[in-house]
Amino acid sequence: MGTLRAKMERDLVVRGLSERTGLNYIRFVEGLTRHYGRAPDTLAVHEVEAYLVYLRQARQLTWESLATVVTGLRFFYEVTLGRPRANFFIPAPKQSSKRPEVLSRQEVERLLAQTEHRRDRTLLMTTYAAGLRVSEVVALKVAHIDSDRMVIRIEQGKGRSDRYTLLSERLLAELRAYWRVGRPTPWLFSGQRQGRHVAVRTALRAYTTAKKRAGITKRGGIHALRHAFATHLLDAGVDLYTIQWLLGHRDITSTTRYLHLAPRALARRGSLCDLLAFDTAQPA
Repeated sequence: MGTLRAKMERDLVVRGLSERTGLNYIRFVEGLTRHYGRAPDTLAVHEVEAYLVYLRQARQLTWESLATVVTGLRFFYEVTLGRPRANFFIPAPKQSSKRPEVLSRQEVERLLAQTEHRRDRTLLMTTYAAGLRVSEVVALKVAHIDSDRMVIRIEQGKGRSDRYTLLSERLLAELRAYWRVGRPTPWLFSGQRQGRHVAVRTALRAYTTAKKRAGITKRGGIHALRHAFATHLLDAGVDLYTIQWLLGHRDITSTTRYLHLAPRALARRGSLCDLLAFDTAQPA
């Protein structure tokens, strides 16, 4: 892409998109370029549509993944090339109404008990007990754990926004035990490369491995732990606005979908931290 890539990279930075999102958008445009063997600014809209059909039918992308590709291509054509949508319209696929399968508290406990390493267990427990995205949990630093206020600071989460989420006594005890063994710094979950945090793909693999070993067949990847966090709080009677704040949703409508995942709100209420306690054996 050359000059076009450089301009797209500038456009991404100016608009404050995260590095990961930017790399994905560029990858989508590069895929389109390789498919036709031509510069993307020479393609007609019907050729872009034909590429999307190819991704769906030949590459078997899910509708959700295809929608993400469309978002990236729209950014390139509308922002980087300055083509108005009225003249160069890339249709977005209709989103699937399929709802995620929520892990029960017992399944979360089984999954954590089947992790291969202490780091994996602690990472997955933190993901669930704090309701984090995988990109957020891998980027945690030791300094983000505030035991005085019993909160975890999330810096530059989705949408480049900061927020705090809860830190339960059970999670704090796990984090302290984990820290005493390896004394990680500055990243809470250090990667193989010195000075870098653990990679997202490593966290995904840890979840998939533990899920398989636990015999859990429900659909979904590591994001299921975040779904479980929100759904279990809603089941326990925690209000939507509190859950919205903990998850870092800008729009309450993103949080209201959990009403469909937890149709029965239990009458009992209690401390948010108590709701997310664990009672599983520690691995060696």
